[in-house]
Amino acid sequence: MFRHQTKTAVALALGLAGAAPGSLWAQDAVDLDALIAAAKTEPPITVYAVTGKIVDTAAAFSAAYGVQAEGRKVNEADQVELLIREHQAGNVQGDVSLAADVAAISAQLLSAGIVESWVPGDLADSIDPALRDPLVVVSDPHVWAYNTEVHGECPVKNIWELTEPQHARKVAMLDPLVKPNYADWFNQMEMHHDAAMAAAYESHFGKPFDAASGTATAAWVAAFAKNQPLLGDSDTVSSAIGAPGQAEPFFGITSTAKFRANASEGYKLGLCADMQPFGGWLYPGPGMIAAGTDSPNAARLFIHFLLREEGIANQTVDGKISSNPQVPVHADEASGVAAHLDKMMRFDMASAADDFDRRQDWQDHWRLNYSR
Repeated sequence: MFRHQTKTAVALALGLAGAAPGSLWAQDAVDLDALIAAAKTEPPITVYAVTGKIVDTAAAFSAAYGVQAEGRKVNEADQVELLIREHQAGNVQGDVSLAADVAAISAQLLSAGIVESWVPGDLADSIDPALRDPLVVVSDPHVWAYNTEVHGECPVKNIWELTEPQHARKVAMLDPLVKPNYADWFNQMEMHHDAAMAAAYESHFGKPFDAASGTATAAWVAAFAKNQPLLGDSDTVSSAIGAPGQAEPFFGITSTAKFRANASEGYKLGLCADMQPFGGWLYPGPGMIAAGTDSPNAARLFIHFLLREEGIANQTVDGKISSNPQVPVHADEASGVAAHLDKMMRFDMASAADDFDRRQDWQDHWRLNYSR
């Protein structure tokens, strides 16, 4: 059934209406009281997010503002599919999308006017310009990790070590054919950090990388894939690395959210922050508003809420980094990644569409070399 559509003059008064599809909406100031009042006149909203914690976040939002919101856990790919189909049907069900597929958002949704990006004017000056267009609400660190029960310190100093025979079938990670953000990681490295990959090669092997053979990133991906790392879901990967009682645990890369198992399950995950050229990477989590929502003010109010401590604390405890620097590091975060953000590779949102265009190429490159 189609949701009842409500129009509000308050949106116009706030300067929130009339933006072109897919544009960046930001104003000099936000009258929060007026925004709340406008949101209360609109139908309840539904928020899609990759984490089940969005259910609690939506409940906290409703309690704080008296504006009804429902949170639904929907994975990255399914969010994109739902947003496209709902837009085509003229029947928007998901009013806000959090942390969907970054490359697909850029290439398929923003460009087609299916979603819009809005930056609250009262927070815009605090947010890094690179995270405003489109708006990134949080960044999810994926870090190289080891088992502290077996190793007194990180046993790997350089990413090229993982191409050596001693690491064959002893590294764990998510499958780039299943989790395309890992294929996007390869593309981001090649586009923006190939010189760093070449420098790491020279540091490890003691000779310059031969650029005549292609890019350093493509060479590393091929060699790493040939070493056939263990591919699994996030629980399999974190267990292979950090489960206690192992004589020869895997090395690997995982989300910092898995470090909470150190307390809950006795895992021994440790952060390899000083690896060359990077100790991991920060995957952006955009906050998008469905272009056809009948609750635009409630959706914007929810985005505003996510950019404040009370709206995102249940995710920063997992190591996620708010784009609003006024939100503090969570006191109970287990990995310690916040002290090493300068050693993490950052995704460049400006080239997200390129990641999408080249995703299949990187997946084919991985598949061909992994199967050898």
